Amino acid sequence: MDDVTKTVPKTARKAATPVVTEIVRNGLVAVTEEMKINLMRTAYNMIIYEALDFTVGLFDARGNIVSIGLGLPMFIRGMSETVKAKIEHYGIENIDPGDVLLTNDAYITGSHLNHMTFTVPVFHDDELVGFSCCMAHWPDVGGTIMEGTTDIFSEGLQMPIVKIYRKGQPNEELIDLIKMNVRLPERAMGDFRAQLAAVKTGERRFAEMVRKYGRDDVLNGIDAIMDQSEAVARARVKNMPDGVYEAESFMDDDGINVGQRVPIKVRVEIKGEKMTVDLTGVSPQVQGFYNSGKTAGLSCAQVAFKCLTSSLDLPINEGQFRALDIVLPPGRVVSATKPAAMRMWMTYPMTIVDTIFKALAPALPDRVIAGHHADLCVGRINGRRPKDDSFYIYLGGLIGGGWGAKYNSDGRNAVIAMNDGDTHNGPSEQVEAKYPLLVERYSLRPDSGGAGKYRGGLGAEQVVQARHPIRFSSLMERARCKPWGLYGGLSGHGNAVAVHRFNQTDETKFPSAKALNQVLQPGDAYIIRSGGGGGYGSPLERDLATLERDVRCGYVTKEAAENYYGAVFQGDTLALDIEATKAHRADMQRQGLPHDEPITEIIIPFPIAPQPRAPEHEKMTEEERVAFAMQCRCCR
Repeated sequence: MDDVTKTVPKTARKAATPVVTEIVRNGLVAVTEEMKINLMRTAYNMIIYEALDFTVGLFDARGNIVSIGLGLPMFIRGMSETVKAKIEHYGIENIDPGDVLLTNDAYITGSHLNHMTFTVPVFHDDELVGFSCCMAHWPDVGGTIMEGTTDIFSEGLQMPIVKIYRKGQPNEELIDLIKMNVRLPERAMGDFRAQLAAVKTGERRFAEMVRKYGRDDVLNGIDAIMDQSEAVARARVKNMPDGVYEAESFMDDDGINVGQRVPIKVRVEIKGEKMTVDLTGVSPQVQGFYNSGKTAGLSCAQVAFKCLTSSLDLPINEGQFRALDIVLPPGRVVSATKPAAMRMWMTYPMTIVDTIFKALAPALPDRVIAGHHADLCVGRINGRRPKDDSFYIYLGGLIGGGWGAKYNSDGRNAVIAMNDGDTHNGPSEQVEAKYPLLVERYSLRPDSGGAGKYRGGLGAEQVVQARHPIRFSSLMERARCKPWGLYGGLSGHGNAVAVHRFNQTDETKFPSAKALNQVLQPGDAYIIRSGGGGGYGSPLERDLATLERDVRCGYVTKEAAENYYGAVFQGDTLALDIEATKAHRADMQRQGLPHDEPITEIIIPFPIAPQPRAPEHEKMTEEERVAFAMQCRCCR
């Protein structure tokens, strides 16, 4: 018997039954879906029940992945390693029915302290057969909320691995400790209970499955699912051309040393049935707040690998990654060690996944996409509600952006970034109902998708007006490292953030896409602009009927169509002159056009101070101020 897991070895169990195995396969997916639904129905904060910033999963008695509910792809490895860390911390013999294990240790989960991770053991006839787990984002865990951070201690409450429930009884002292360290304890406790409901759902359904179909059949079915997933992945890797493939990109900066690039280099080797992703060339951990733990680095490789080998195969399980080896030394930006700051943990891993695809483009031109906007594009807002002076925190944005084109289709418009594959944006109606904010505009960004035979997806723009004083911060990336094109496709636009003051003509722009602790008065607005995806193939090869439709729909402006696609229009109309366009394209091709503009170094201007308001502006009613501010922004 295995001393670590108390499970019977596979050789001591009867063989898996094919029919039961398929029932188990679908049952596991159904369980994690039910866990998701129960969490969404009972959570208190929009970031969970609307944005779906969470992940749920089932794990075997060793902590290996059995089924992950679709959620944050970058948490594939983090949840499993967190379960394993809890097993190691307590020892299998010290985990009892009714225990609930909790941690938000960033160096275990790989993410920031906002991710509270609850785990319950699943028992059958006093034998541990698995675990149910839920990670969800809490908007506030204490710490500074508006400033940049340089170590983990300023980012909030750190919960080591604890038993928040012991044998079914709550540990009230630890619960009180959490309440004391968050700004909105009633909302935090609402999400606390919602996560308990989710993991208890997983525990109950997994145990029911084992009782109904028999312990051996279920556990052997899980082993068979993993073995089958492994065989599929190995076969698909074997069909890839052997070789060593490398690529590099960069991050704009670490949020503290503004303008200093952070290098990202990856090396991928394919040999027979195995793929090795080497992240040794990724930058050492940085002073700023974009670090993430080792499990996030492992997830970078695993997410890319799954996309290439088993993107639609369910359940997501351990077997799908057995054909992948990962080289990741400690102390990198995706294997950071304490006390590295981790607040924006999710940002760099997205570009690493992008860069892995970039490296493999020569080997798998029909399997990878061009670069995508690779940022959640969020704003952090807080203030006090005018009706009762109650404090609120809102994680705004999540507006989605452009994804890269591929060999046979355009990129997707306004889709969430790679890290948060199942995350949704916050409905404007919910934002306006719950906070003193007005969503003036939420629209696609024309020309933001990289030009190409297949165009990159479009980014989005969101303009949100403050109706009462607020504080706003945004910590975006990839403003200069724009989403790259492939095979002659051009880069998409980068991410951007700006503030438009009520009584100023021009926006205050932040070239690094990082705006810290901006005070917005009524009538001021923050503007979040997500980048587009990179194009695929030469823009001069784009189908003319499709190009004309792009212009008519407003996806591509007339000027961009002329400059990048070689379009010639019939006078002032939007109709193309086909023969003139073909001739112009041939001329552009001879000149080596179009091409990306070189990346220039940024000059960081000192932010423009808000100007005093005119007396007549101060006397406006709220309705007059809203109308005046929107008119000013429409006319600029």
